[in-house]
Amino acid sequence: MNADQKKRTAAIAALEYVQAGSIIGIGTGSTVNAFIDVLAERGIGVKTVSSSVASTARLQAAGIETLELNDIGEIEVYIDGADEATSQRHLIKGGGGALTREKIVAAASKRFVCVVDDAKLVDKLGKFPLPVEVIPMARELIARRLKALGGKPVWRQKVVTDNGNHILDVHDLAIDDPIAMERQINELAGVVTVGLFAARPADVLLVGTDAGLVKI
Repeated sequence: MNADQKKRTAAIAALEYVQAGSIIGIGTGSTVNAFIDVLAERGIGVKTVSSSVASTARLQAAGIETLELNDIGEIEVYIDGADEATSQRHLIKGGGGALTREKIVAAASKRFVCVVDDAKLVDKLGKFPLPVEVIPMARELIARRLKALGGKPVWRQKVVTDNGNHILDVHDLAIDDPIAMERQINELAGVVTVGLFAARPADVLLVGTDAGLVKI
């Protein structure tokens, strides 16, 4: 089974958590794109809140209604992928640059279902560079603070988030305690958010593998 087939396996499994007529959150990335395609194929009538301009465009192109979070109440379920995931359902997200909006939509949702292929499943977070969204004027200040934590921050040049901010990708960071690290980085002045989803992890992790679906 190739990577695209594994992503589709996880995406199809996520339909179990979607009720027709409900409002669901939609994340960003290749596995989420597979989920949007499956949602459109099956013709399940839902309304959505999207975490990025790119996902909004894909949803609308598929004929799926999108709403603004400020106009609704709580979301039933949030479907999103991850760049890395552990068996504790702690995640690194933000490779696509939408980490802040992803974290907001996750916080507004009753349940967070994460869909990945098995290449994203790791024993310890940190091989994938940790994205940190920052206010532009604070970029170098935060980079120095992240170096003091043992990381090697690299500015993702020519990338501006949907919120108008910059992203630092932090390499070689020892993430022994994801919850503590998330809190520590979030407290740095000028940080919008960090791509660690540990304080609010996924409720369910759906992993596409060669043998089929694994549910954590």
